[in-house]
Amino acid sequence: MSRQVLQPEGWKRPKGYSNGIAAEGRYVFTAGVIGWNAEEIFEAKDFSGQFRQVLINTRAILREADATPADIVRMTCYVTDKNDYLGSIKDIGSAWREIFGKTYPCMAVVQVVALIEDDAKVEIETTAVISTTP
Repeated sequence: MSRQVLQPEGWKRPKGYSNGIAAEGRYVFTAGVIGWNAEEIFEAKDFSGQFRQVLINTRAILREADATPADIVRMTCYVTDKNDYLGSIKDIGSAWREIFGKTYPCMAVVQVVALIEDDAKVEIETTAVISTTP
C-alpha cells in the first residue's frame, strides 16, 4: 500500500490517531464491530474489555483479506458513554499497542444514545487499504 500521513505544518501532532492519511491500494471495510466473541457472547461487561475484544475481532476480519492493523487508514468509534471511554484511555492504549502495534489511523469517536446490541458499549467501523502490487 502506498500510504502518506497528512500532518499540516505547524499543527500539533495528535496522540493516538492521525489527522489524515492518503492511500492507494485495495480497500477493505468492516461492518460495525462490537465486543462479543465468535459465539456472539459478551465475555467482558466493562468498556475496556469490550474495546479490547473489538480490536481482536477487527484484526481477525482484516486477516481474512490478508490485511494487517498497519493497513488501517480510518476508524469510526461509537460509544454509549463518553465518560466510560475517557476513563478507560490507559487500558485502551495498552490494548491498542498490544493488538495493533504502532498503527495510528484517522479516527473519530462519537457518543450515541444506544447500540443495536443492548450489552454493547462500543462499536467500531474500520477501513483499511492494502497493496495491490506484489
